Amino acid sequence: MDVAQEQEQQLRHAVGDPMLHPSVFRIWLTSAVVIAVLLIAGILAALVAWHDLRRDLTLSELTDLHIATLASTNPVDVVSADTHTVQPWFQGKIPFAVDLPELQGSDFVLVGGRVAYLHQTSGAELLYQIRKHYITVFIFPEDSANDWFRLSGRHKHASFNLETWDEGGLRFIAISDTNAEDIDQLARLLKAAGRS
Repeated sequence: MDVAQEQEQQLRHAVGDPMLHPSVFRIWLTSAVVIAVLLIAGILAALVAWHDLRRDLTLSELTDLHIATLASTNPVDVVSADTHTVQPWFQGKIPFAVDLPELQGSDFVLVGGRVAYLHQTSGAELLYQIRKHYITVFIFPEDSANDWFRLSGRHKHASFNLETWDEGGLRFIAISDTNAEDIDQLARLLKAAGRS
């Protein structure tokens, strides 16, 4: 052992190992805790940002489906204002039954429906007319819809109003350029039909 190593050993023996000194240990522990907290906060922020991005992408896709329906020369596959024609048309095409409200006495007219696909999940797409506006109502199984869309209530996306809710194991999304009150009124009719 050389002289420098011997002096270092004597110093450590007299003062104690600087790495084990209480103030150094506290600084190290505090730094480790701060780094861990920042890492956890960063992970949580990334998860929230991912969830928001996924929701916004789903809203954009639903908006695109609504616009494509309105731009189509054949916006629906079953053309009928009669709920007793549209409801059974969906049997065997989607994995759930569709309960539609009777619209007599309301401003809404059922134009018809077709099968929609969102994130490889099949669902019902219904088209309603109120005055000169169209409202598209998408219906998907709640369990699969909640994997990519956990949003309820009234919202605005681009220039469209939408309302979404869960009813009877199904996720409903109504979207249109009409006012939010029209969408809310149709949503109330659909909710009542689902409860009956």
